[in-house]
Amino acid sequence: MDEKMIEITFGIIGFAGDAKALAFEAIDEAKKGNIDIAREKLEESKAVMVKAHKFQTELIQKEASGEKTDMSVMLVHSQDHLMTSMTFQQLAGEFVDLYERLNTK
Repeated sequence: MDEKMIEITFGIIGFAGDAKALAFEAIDEAKKGNIDIAREKLEESKAVMVKAHKFQTELIQKEASGEKTDMSVMLVHSQDHLMTSMTFQQLAGEFVDLYERLNTK
């Protein structure tokens, strides 16, 4: 794997991991009743996820322009990490909504 692919792979893993951690913090804050802080954490998570997605978009554009991408376990892992983080982020939003409803009753 060349240096650019390593940068892309670890960029996806790092930013997706940070986004997932922020989404988890959002759930934790919502559980404590801090809904405004939870929503801020979700927004931070989304902003970080955009950075991870930009790396993925770079890969897609390279392939679309005819540049072959060698598959590696690390690249597959990065894509898996991105998708699970995106799913977790969506679920975190649902949890925040749920905690908000529970706290207003």
